[in-house]
Amino acid sequence: MLGRMSRAIRLHETGGPEVLRFVEVDVPPPGPGQALVRHTAIGVNYIDTYHRSGLYPLPGLPHGIGVEAAGVVEAVGAGVGGLEPGARVAYAGGTPGAYAERCLVGADKLVPLPDGVGDELAAAMMLKGMTVEYLVTRCFRVEPGMTVLWHAAAGGVGLIACQWLKALGATVIGTVGSDAKAEVARAHGCDHAIVYTREDFAARVRELTNGRGVPVVYDAVGRTTFPGSLASLEPRGMLVGFGNASGKPEPFDVLELSRRGSLYLTRPTLFDYTATRSELLASAAALFERVGAGLGIEISRRVPLAEAAEAHRALERRETVGSIVLLP
Repeated sequence: MLGRMSRAIRLHETGGPEVLRFVEVDVPPPGPGQALVRHTAIGVNYIDTYHRSGLYPLPGLPHGIGVEAAGVVEAVGAGVGGLEPGARVAYAGGTPGAYAERCLVGADKLVPLPDGVGDELAAAMMLKGMTVEYLVTRCFRVEPGMTVLWHAAAGGVGLIACQWLKALGATVIGTVGSDAKAEVARAHGCDHAIVYTREDFAARVRELTNGRGVPVVYDAVGRTTFPGSLASLEPRGMLVGFGNASGKPEPFDVLELSRRGSLYLTRPTLFDYTATRSELLASAAALFERVGAGLGIEISRRVPLAEAAEAHRALERRETVGSIVLLP
């Protein structure tokens, strides 16, 4: 079986959005354990900007970018069972390269899509939705009656999280960058939306919790929010840092954790929580169940694959509400 030509975004150097090049590539036939997937929709995530900038180094350059997509299986390699050409699938994880018309993917990373989940919806929610699943049910298990702080509550992950947390019976405090985003967050279940550009969010959290603080803070912003996130926690609370939208936090003295009341700090990734096939399928099934029960996924922009750089600019300028999807 011969390879086929396709088009994809490639990085030849790290840097700003301008380094994303739309080029023609040769896609070889699938090897053992692989599937060739023709993408119909591609998810855009903050981790893509980290790969592009060099914050998260890639194995070498030139290299593909993107870790999430949905599409149709065109061919499978030796040893792949239970997956036939024509199957609708999605994935979130593995070697970056999803910004492409076609891509070779490890078959063990592919999740079959239910009939009720469209391709664009899948590309907009797999990484973000499974991230919320592991964060609120496994990394720190949120229980009914808890009050939690979630940064970037109007983003793609944040809007899913607000709805999921409300379904768990939690009170949600969210930070947002504008009044318009505050309205969107509240419409998706955020009880208290704090516009961090004009308000001290840690002081407001203390006010809302009668001075105690919250048992958990979910922080994907990083550098600018890290100190305030620690200051928002109750004794023995946990700071879950899962992203670096404003840059990675500065190094800090771990004794601060004891001084502030025996706090916990963790820096998890989705890929460690979906490391086995059974964990991946269970996480995806939990997400599909929530979507079937009414969890809404917001797609704010649909951008041609060739214009991926513009999608990155919008994401980094904090212009987006919900998810961005690239269309091949």
